[in-house]
Amino acid sequence: MPFPNFKNKHLHDSMISPDDFIIYKKLLGQVPKGRPPEGVILCYDKKLMNSIIAKHKTKKLDFFLGEFYLIAETKNKVGIIGNFGIGAPVSVIALEELIAFGVKKFITIGSAGTLSRHLKEGDIVLCDSAIRDEGTSSHYLKHSKYSSPSKSITEKIKKLLDESGQKYFIGTSWTIDSPYRETVAEAKHYQKEGVLTVEMEASALFAVAAYRKVDMGALFTISDSLAELEWKPKFHTSKFRRSLEKIYEIAKTVLND
Repeated sequence: MPFPNFKNKHLHDSMISPDDFIIYKKLLGQVPKGRPPEGVILCYDKKLMNSIIAKHKTKKLDFFLGEFYLIAETKNKVGIIGNFGIGAPVSVIALEELIAFGVKKFITIGSAGTLSRHLKEGDIVLCDSAIRDEGTSSHYLKHSKYSSPSKSITEKIKKLLDESGQKYFIGTSWTIDSPYRETVAEAKHYQKEGVLTVEMEASALFAVAAYRKVDMGALFTISDSLAELEWKPKFHTSKFRRSLEKIYEIAKTVLND
């Protein structure tokens, strides 16, 4: 049985669109007033989100999932959304509603596990493709092994990283929405393919961005390792925390350009 169960589902129109939801929320007076930001950062780390709010002047807007802020130093051109959960399904809901609100550019930032022995905690990875091992993306696009970020925004991130002299890696991520079912067999398989990282959102976000014709990029920092075929967590290290701050600054700069 193919997935989704209904053949060629991606070719059919939705019964309910994000625009319908925004219209409904407007009728209830629950849509933020004013112009939407040009770009939004999707943030999954609670400590990073709280640090940004504490260290930077922001304006909170009531939104539909999590917490949504405009970043004052960008003259409100850039927003950040966080504390909405993790994983592809909830991330796609947040993305869809932000697109319907009028946002056109996005960068997802967060932690990723590494499958490569060459990557250590705190290393920065620019994702240039993602393996679609989650269920959400296939409701948007015909099934294929990979989905890809927007070329334009990925090139802008790469240019900034190069100009700043920041060490980074670029490559493929394995997106899976069942972290407690990542198997040794899969890890070995993707290691042989040269896949660098594993995380929970990128392939679905890339697929939705392609479907809705908006720009999406992805930056990760290494938080844990599966490279030795056992889990080695490093979420607690200062190197990892500092690297999260770096990729936030990179994403903010690119979206504010």
